[in-house]
Amino acid sequence: MPAPKGKSVIRTIAMPSDTNPAGDIFGGWLMWQMDLAAGSLATRLARGRCATVAVDAMEFISPVFVGDEVTFFASLKETGRTSLRISVEAWRRSRDSEETNKVTSAIFAFVAIDNGRKPRPLNLKKSRAAPKRGNGRAAYGSSSVSQ
Repeated sequence: MPAPKGKSVIRTIAMPSDTNPAGDIFGGWLMWQMDLAAGSLATRLARGRCATVAVDAMEFISPVFVGDEVTFFASLKETGRTSLRISVEAWRRSRDSEETNKVTSAIFAFVAIDNGRKPRPLNLKKSRAAPKRGNGRAAYGSSSVSQ
């Protein structure tokens, strides 16, 4: 059985308030939690504010039910001059089981920003385990969500 990739960033319980009128957990709720997890890692790595600028396609692999414990794992995939790409996986555990299964995954693109909300260069620590740098072409648009 595959294991989650990355470090556990957020763990939460799906609640009735996170459902639609049919009682199903909103996909948007999962995406919101994933953005929080990715934003937490991006902000920590960039040592400052970051803005979400893009999300790669998400495929919902299995449902989340009320009462499920959902854990979000995040890892740095790539960096550019001002950008970071963060991989996030969501895994669920039923409240009456130890078995976990992957719910969804996506790549979130962030741009490090200054106090004026302008892109700023990253100041990442050098590490032997650091991912390769990309071409630095992550888009920066006015529709971004600040972290």
